[in-house]
Amino acid sequence: MTKIAAPDTQVRLRTAVTWADRHRLKDYAEVGQKLFVQRIVIYSAAILLTGFYYDWTTAAFYYAAVWFCEAYDGIVFRRILTRQSMTPRAFRKDMSRLYIGTVLSALTISFFCIAIATLQGNEGGHFFPLFMLVSASIFAAMNNHHFLLVLGIRLAIYVTAILFIPIRDVWIVNPPLSSEIWMSLFTVVFVLGFIVELARNFLVGYNAQLDRRIELETEHKRALAAYEAKTRFLATVSHELRTPLTSIKGALDIINSGVLGEAPAKMQRLLEMAGRNSDRLGDLVGDLLFLQSSDAGRMVLNLERLDLAVLSQGAVEQTLPYAQRMGVSIHADVAPGKFWIEADQKRVEQVLLNLLSNAAKFSREGGEVQVAIVSFEDQVRLTVKDQGIGIPDGCEGQIFEEFFQLDSQDDRKFEGTGLGLSISKRIVEAHGGQISYESTIGVGTTFMVDFASADPLA
Repeated sequence: MTKIAAPDTQVRLRTAVTWADRHRLKDYAEVGQKLFVQRIVIYSAAILLTGFYYDWTTAAFYYAAVWFCEAYDGIVFRRILTRQSMTPRAFRKDMSRLYIGTVLSALTISFFCIAIATLQGNEGGHFFPLFMLVSASIFAAMNNHHFLLVLGIRLAIYVTAILFIPIRDVWIVNPPLSSEIWMSLFTVVFVLGFIVELARNFLVGYNAQLDRRIELETEHKRALAAYEAKTRFLATVSHELRTPLTSIKGALDIINSGVLGEAPAKMQRLLEMAGRNSDRLGDLVGDLLFLQSSDAGRMVLNLERLDLAVLSQGAVEQTLPYAQRMGVSIHADVAPGKFWIEADQKRVEQVLLNLLSNAAKFSREGGEVQVAIVSFEDQVRLTVKDQGIGIPDGCEGQIFEEFFQLDSQDDRKFEGTGLGLSISKRIVEAHGGQISYESTIGVGTTFMVDFASADPLA
């Protein structure tokens, strides 16, 4: 005969364990494992005192009981922390085991302290057993606040034992109200109020902390999803643009080269403009693909011994036509054969071209861009100095971010995607170097790139 679960049971089985429940459970188990040595040291000291001053048989019995409880808790904690997935059924089983462990350990400590109080007699005081119970209650308030029911069970057992000891003395001795036995009972009640308030504060504090962790986890997941969506979007758009753009650029290059015949004069300016814009789009697609591969950790460097001065001169020559259109001159004060680095030639050239084109773009007409190389200690420093508009204060954390532009207005004067410096920073840091800048508004900017120095080729 097929058994059908009750509707409420079915609902519970289908309900997923919340993020908060999983973390409460793991936090509880981690704290329990971490405090194992501390608990054993305290219990061992208490057992030794009990045996020395009262009775070794009682001490040995409860010491064995303590170790049984610790072994049980240790197995439960290990299962919780090594569990890979948490189903509702597994969560309920773990919680049941925690409840059992809580009852066993709390009863063991409580009966142990009551046994000591019994050995001490009925004349009041009982400082040692009451101190042990109060300490255990405070310990529980500080470390068992992850689940209200677990904390409630433990404190209920401890509070019952704390009240039982002085009430038992009052019941057996029946002293007058002026007796210190009554004073012990009133003191215990006062201390219990403190314990309850302490437990409440720890419980409220932990819940607030857990809420903040949940908010941070949620925001992290949203940010991660947005980042993955951006990466997929860039990859798709870049690959979809590359093929048609390559065809367009190739056709324009053939037309502008004159292989198909001389284009009409009225068309040449438009064709040249289309060629330049296709080059810009090609550079943008290349930059987007580079960012994608860099984010995915697929940046491959083909390292070789390079003369940084020769690379700089080559980059200057490639940038000169653009600089001349901007009305800017470039002067390179570099000496070949002196400054060697171990790097990827293509990537370092990309950094140099980015810095030089930026310097030319942001310089005033008639300005000069200066390129220099110096060495210090085991470093080689390349500097690119312009006489441009400068970078405002407070941009240090943004200037190397993706798509950041100093002029971000719709009708901005300076063209660009805002990817050059971000890409340059990634390349330099992938080589183990650093890129930085110094700038003064209205005077200019100097970018500095540091590489580890390499021995020259033999």
